[in-house]
Amino acid sequence: MLTLVTGTTGEVGRRFVPRLLRAAPAGDRVRILVRDESRAKDLAGLTGPTGLGPEIAVGDLRDPATLGGALVGVDAVVNIAASFRGVPDDEAWAVNRDGALELGRAAVSAGVRRFVQVSTNLVYGAGRGRPHTEDDPSVPGGEMWGAYPASKAEAERGLLALDTDMEVRIGRLSFVYGEGDPHLAASLRWAGQWPATRRLQMVHHSDVAQGLLRLLHAPAVGGTPVYNIADDAPVTTVDLHRINGVEVPPALYERTDPDPWNGIVSTDRIRYDLGFRPVYPSLWTARDAGAL
Repeated sequence: MLTLVTGTTGEVGRRFVPRLLRAAPAGDRVRILVRDESRAKDLAGLTGPTGLGPEIAVGDLRDPATLGGALVGVDAVVNIAASFRGVPDDEAWAVNRDGALELGRAAVSAGVRRFVQVSTNLVYGAGRGRPHTEDDPSVPGGEMWGAYPASKAEAERGLLALDTDMEVRIGRLSFVYGEGDPHLAASLRWAGQWPATRRLQMVHHSDVAQGLLRLLHAPAVGGTPVYNIADDAPVTTVDLHRINGVEVPPALYERTDPDPWNGIVSTDRIRYDLGFRPVYPSLWTARDAGAL
């Protein structure tokens, strides 16, 4: 099997590719799509048990003319590419929705059999007063809503609506951290304003990779192929300050959380369908293992 991975120079992608290579059985190959080949030097030197490193394809989701060559001979795609917070809205839409759909259509034309789209639990939008499940519709709203989750939600809908035999699977990631990812420190940008009791559900890079590998390799499953990928123990605002070595502002203890379930997701589907069990069930487990 030949798998094409996008977004490989980002925080998630550059940690996923080594694990994909290590998990590759004999005969499997990995190809990575990059806009600038010089940025893939670290990944280009990696090898798995087969002794093979990743093939390099130069292209851009925003340039459909480059996608056909990258997809020649490809059996499966893992689309990790994303424009995250802090970018102009039009860039988020161009990459997260338009680029994903261009890649999906090009994959169909190339005869790709399986397409794994990496998404976010922020697509749920407004809270429901309970954990979100994969069957919940996207409801715009909430303080974390914006171009990033909105564009990801539309990409999901567009990919699942493709008229094709290609199997599309969606992995919705919770807040990703670990292995030196600066995302954990950046959490205080939001948590510094939250009520002390507010909770954030997280997922370690190791478990992101585990979840995506299960989506990539598992045989067909029934129902809607959308899966939450998260750990078992959401942390509080106080926990986020503690893990970052920052004092909790006293004012946060006086604030109330109108929906303690906002952003919390159920992982029942991926546990029961695909056998997912977090390597790091909590932030504290990862801390104790030296995996932050």
